Amino acid sequence: MPPIQDHPLRYALANELHARPFPVSQAPCTVVFLAIKKPDQAAGRDRVLDRAHLLDLLDRHGAPHPQPDATHYAGQIGRHWLKWEQHTEFVTYTAFSDGVSEREFNPTDFEVFPADWLEQAPGQRVTSAMVRVLERPDKAQVKRLLADWFVPESLAVSHVLDDAAIAAGDFRIDPAGHMRFAVFVSKTTGKRRVGRIVQRLCEIETYKAMSMLGFARVKSLNERLGEMDVRLTQLMVEMTEGEAPADEMLPQLLSTSTQLETMAARSSFRFGATGAYEAIVNQRIQSLREERFEGRQSFADFMMRRYEPAMRTVKSTEGRLQMLSDRAIRAGELLRTRVDVERSAQNQALLESMDRRADLALRLQHTVEGLSVVAISYYAVSLAAYLLYPLTATGLSKGMITALVTLPVVVLVWLMVRRIRKRIE
Repeated sequence: MPPIQDHPLRYALANELHARPFPVSQAPCTVVFLAIKKPDQAAGRDRVLDRAHLLDLLDRHGAPHPQPDATHYAGQIGRHWLKWEQHTEFVTYTAFSDGVSEREFNPTDFEVFPADWLEQAPGQRVTSAMVRVLERPDKAQVKRLLADWFVPESLAVSHVLDDAAIAAGDFRIDPAGHMRFAVFVSKTTGKRRVGRIVQRLCEIETYKAMSMLGFARVKSLNERLGEMDVRLTQLMVEMTEGEAPADEMLPQLLSTSTQLETMAARSSFRFGATGAYEAIVNQRIQSLREERFEGRQSFADFMMRRYEPAMRTVKSTEGRLQMLSDRAIRAGELLRTRVDVERSAQNQALLESMDRRADLALRLQHTVEGLSVVAISYYAVSLAAYLLYPLTATGLSKGMITALVTLPVVVLVWLMVRRIRKRIE
């Protein structure tokens, strides 16, 4: 094959599809999971801090460092196998260790992440979980363990991946501050399949927690949206009834519209992220290929009853905010049209007034021109009389001379004034 130049991103994009392999695990084992997120502006955070926090943990165990631009890492730290992933808004740490503690969901298992290291985290805990992976006992034993470990009202349990395992969890925070999940693995289930089950459970919990941040934003917006809705309705009623001048209402309406647009701009990223996270949660649950266990609710059932209403509330609020913004824009356009019409009427009246004034000025000008002709003629006749004074020797009197030149002088002056006015016009 002749040489051909590769696109500069060809290998990077191809390798990206294989960059985050599923972890490998086997029963019995213990998995501890941690997700950290910066409280504000998480998507634009300084990601160097994420890497520095990871390196601090690796240095404590003398583990090798990842590549400088790496967004994921997997390696051995002490007796644990660590998986680190950097996401758009958060960072996750997953630690696997062989065997399980005698005490179920022992808080000391989480000590793979030292307390002082946790205090230095560049963010806050979004969620943390402990997963207890055991070989699958008989059905009666599974039912007894589920009753001991989880809250029955919230328990979600099902056969997953073609009965490769039984996965369970109640999505409640235990006294140690962690979520609890249990995986009972069949003897024929391979290590990679166990790793996929564990990772999907952790992802369901993580993306569920992240999407619920949108629900928290909605709860903080609802009261303000109610106030804006009432205010906008009042302005619309005042516009309809014409109780207030349009030019006084327009600033109020523009202020309301600006506030709504600001709320929409500040919430758009969270609403978009919530929709994306919800889609991931549903996709991860579908990938488990659940089958009911003893008629208990599955993870899909739990999400339908407890999670989906919250997500519908987020979507409803997003639509409500957009609707109010559109209403404010339409009302503003109508009010601006009304203001323009009123101002056009005022301008028309002003123009008519100016026309009347111009007509009066023109009449006054004609009057002044008539008087000017008289005044100029008076002085011109006097000059002409002096000029023709020698004719008195012929027997004409001064008065007769003045009388004879008056009419021609007046006519000449009038013609001169008229000619000048035509040139100006």
